[in-house]
Amino acid sequence: MQIQFNSDSSVMGTENVAERIEAAVRQKLSRFENRLTRLEVHVRDENGPKGGADDKACTIEARPSGGKPIGVTEHASSVDDAARRAAGTLAQRLERHFGKSERHGHDPRPEKEM
Repeated sequence: MQIQFNSDSSVMGTENVAERIEAAVRQKLSRFENRLTRLEVHVRDENGPKGGADDKACTIEARPSGGKPIGVTEHASSVDDAARRAAGTLAQRLERHFGKSERHGHDPRPEKEM
């Protein structure tokens, strides 16, 4: 599973932010690693230098193998908290997504005899 990390310039001021967030996201979503081709993580500060409560946002988009992308966005007071929340929400959505496909899987259609 490949992880692509994107951020705006105001978020990269802290040390090792990309490594910390990637490690937290990878740990939370590790059980889906074989079913995902790529994760895109976007972190940003929506107010820039102004500050404010819950102004940090993290969007994570997962690309399931052979499926449509699934994305979530969460807000918090720090980018680490926003990433942790987004990873948790995405884990729930992936659990539902993969659970439904397994529950609704059908046996291959039998060959018709003429």
